[in-house]
Amino acid sequence: MPINNVNLTNLQLNPVKSSFKHEDISVQNSTSFKDLLKTAIHEVNNAQVQSDMATEKLARGENIELHEVMITAQKASITMQAAIEIRNKAVEAYQEMMRMQV
Repeated sequence: MPINNVNLTNLQLNPVKSSFKHEDISVQNSTSFKDLLKTAIHEVNNAQVQSDMATEKLARGENIELHEVMITAQKASITMQAAIEIRNKAVEAYQEMMRMQV
């Protein structure tokens, strides 16, 4: 059984561009929080859809290897777990701020 090369062309890294001026302490982001959140949710959804499609192909008996299905399922699971943990931390931070006394 041949081992395929790892394909890194699908890896998408979207760094947040920011400029920081020390004199007047102003920060300008080129990407809003809303856009970052929307992109992250879209990526989690894409991982879930790819996992579902790979599972369906395997169930129908199409030409797909079991390890490919398992890898896409694990990627989808990890992205979902990360999104849930980030959401939990955001809710926890919000609740902590609401408990602060002004």
